[in-house]
Amino acid sequence: MADLSTPTNDGQSEQAAESLITNHIDIWTTAIERKSSAGRGSSNKFSLYGIKKLRELILELAVRGKLVPQASFDEINSPDYEPASVLLERIAAVKAQLVKEGKLKKQKPLPEIGDNEKPFELPNGWKWSRLGDFVSIIRGITFPSSEKHRELAPSRVACIRTTNVQDSLEWDDLLYVDRSYVKREEQYLKLGDIVMSMANSRELVGKVSFITHIPVGESSFGGFLSVIRPYQFDASFLMSVLRAPLTKNELIGSASQTTNIANISLEKLNPLVIAVPPLEEQHRIVAKVDELMSLCDALEAQTEASIAAHQTLVETLLNALLLPNTSQPADSQSASLEPALNDSLIDNWERVAEHFDTLFTTAASIDTLKQTILQLAVMGKLVPQASLAERNSPDYEPAAKLLKRIKAEKAQLIKDGKIKKQKPLPDITDEEKPFELPESGEWVRLGDLCTLVTSGSRGWKTYYAESGATFIRSQDIKYDRVEFDDKAYVKLPETTEGKRTKVDVGNLLMTITGANVAKTAIVEIELDEAYVSQHVALIKLINSVMNKYIHLWLTGAFGGRGLLLECSYGAKPGLNLQNINELIIPIPPLEEQHRIVAKVEELMALCDKLKARLSDAQTTQLHLTDAIVEQAV
Repeated sequence: MADLSTPTNDGQSEQAAESLITNHIDIWTTAIERKSSAGRGSSNKFSLYGIKKLRELILELAVRGKLVPQASFDEINSPDYEPASVLLERIAAVKAQLVKEGKLKKQKPLPEIGDNEKPFELPNGWKWSRLGDFVSIIRGITFPSSEKHRELAPSRVACIRTTNVQDSLEWDDLLYVDRSYVKREEQYLKLGDIVMSMANSRELVGKVSFITHIPVGESSFGGFLSVIRPYQFDASFLMSVLRAPLTKNELIGSASQTTNIANISLEKLNPLVIAVPPLEEQHRIVAKVDELMSLCDALEAQTEASIAAHQTLVETLLNALLLPNTSQPADSQSASLEPALNDSLIDNWERVAEHFDTLFTTAASIDTLKQTILQLAVMGKLVPQASLAERNSPDYEPAAKLLKRIKAEKAQLIKDGKIKKQKPLPDITDEEKPFELPESGEWVRLGDLCTLVTSGSRGWKTYYAESGATFIRSQDIKYDRVEFDDKAYVKLPETTEGKRTKVDVGNLLMTITGANVAKTAIVEIELDEAYVSQHVALIKLINSVMNKYIHLWLTGAFGGRGLLLECSYGAKPGLNLQNINELIIPIPPLEEQHRIVAKVEELMALCDKLKARLSDAQTTQLHLTDAIVEQAV
C-alpha cells in the first residue's frame, strides 16, 4: 500500500488515495455491521459499515491535504499563487472592516496555536488557524414555548430546529415565530451558512447542514443551533472539515454533558483548530469529495440492492417448502414411509440444499431459515409422522384422542373446584385455518388447553420493594426464556389477589403491550415466588409437557405470533386475554410433539453455529476495514 503519511506535491498522495479507495471496493461493500438480535426470530436491520468508514476516510484525507495534488513548485512561485496565510490575512481585514462599520461585534483575540494542538504536518501553502478567525458564529433566537406556531403569517418567520439539521437541511417540518424574537439582522439565515446542532445527544451534537436554498422566505434558527458564517472561504470545504472524524471527535470531546444532552459552547467552538488550504485548493478538494461521495452513494445503492435481492431469493426458495403437498402416498405401503417428506417438499429442499453455502451467508437469511424451520415443524413437515403400523397400535394416541383427554381433565378440575368454569370458546371455522394438517393432527383454541390465562393487575407499583417476591415485567421476557437484566421485587399483603398471578416452572409468559407484543417465553428457572405485571400474560397449561411445542407455535412469525400480531391495535400495540384464549393451535399427537421439539432444537443449534461463524467473519471484516483506515491517516 502506498504511504500516505508524508505530504507531496507531485500527485503521489492523490494517486495513493485513489488506489486505497478503488483497490478495496470488496472490503468497503462487504463490511456490514448487524444490529444485535436474539432468539428464534430477529431483526434484519444492518448498517453498511465499510461504506460508512469509506466516507469518513474520504473526508479525513481531504482535510489533511491527501486527496488532491498540491500546487507544484512553479505554481507556488507564481505571482498569482495565494497561500492560506494570505487568504487568512485578507479575511481578517474584511472582518475588521465589518467591525468598524458596526456590522460585526468585535471578539476577543483567540490564543496562539501551540504545537501540541497540531495533529498532523501541513502540506505546503496550508496554515493552521482557529475557526473563529475566519468565520462568524451566531447563536440562535430564544422564545417562549407558547410562541411556537405551525402556520405562516405576515408577522412570523420560519425557525429551523435541531430536527431539521440532517445530512441536508430539511424544510418540511417547520415552526414559525413572531419576527420580534429575531433581535439582530445576522440571525436571519443566508445562503452559504452552515447550521450546527449545539445541544443534542452525544452522537448528534455538532451535526451540520449547509444552506443551499431558503424556500420559505425569511428564516431564522432556534437557540439550540448556531450558524457558522465563513468569510471568503469555501463553505463546502468547511462542511467537509466539520464532518471529518478528527473534528467531530474534537467537538464531542469538548461538549459538556447533562443527563441526556451534550452541549457545545461558543467558547469551545471559536478556538477550534482547523488546517486551512489555499482557496483554489479548497475548490479542488470539494470537487473531489463530491465525486467520491457520489461513488459511495452508488456503492451503497448497489450493495443494498444486492442484499435485498439475495434475501428475496432466500425467501422465495424457503417459502416453496411451505406450499401444500402436491403428491400424496399412492397406497398404504408408501404411507408407512415418511408421509411428512413428500416429493414436492424433497424437490424444493434439494434446490435449497444445492446452494446452501451461497444462500445462507447473511444474518437475515439465517433468521428466515429459522422461521421456516418453525413453520415446517408445526405444519407436520419436519419429522416423519407415525407409520401405518404405529397408527394401528392400541397405544397410539392421535391428536383428537389427546384433546379429548385434556378436555376431561379440565372438566374434573372444574368439578373439584380447583379452577373456574370458563365461557365456551367459539368453534374453529375453516377460514381461520392457515394450512391443512396431517391426518393425525387437530386444530384447537389455546384457551381450551389451559387452566388459566391471566395477567397482572394495575397498581402493583405500590408494592415495589428492595427484596421480596420476583416481579416479572415485559422487559424480562426474551424470545425463549425469562432473563433478568435488572430484577424487580414486590412485597404483597396477605389479602392481595396476587396469588392469582403466581408463576410456576413450566408456565408460558407472553408480553401483551409494547413493541415486542406477543413475545413468549417458557419459565424454566426455579423462582421461589414470582408474579407477573399487567403487561404480561400468564398461561398455565393443563398438560405442561406440551409447553415446548406450543412455544414453537407461539414463536413463529408465520404461526401464533403472526396471528396474534394481527390482533394488536393502536399506536402502542396490545393484546387482550380474549385474543390469547381464542388463538388457534395445530396439535399433533403428543409423541410427535416431542419429536418435533427435539428436531427444532437440533436445527436451531446448527443455525446458531452458522450465525456465530458468520458473525466472526463479519467482525474480521470490520477490523480489517478499521485497519485500512488507520493506516491511511
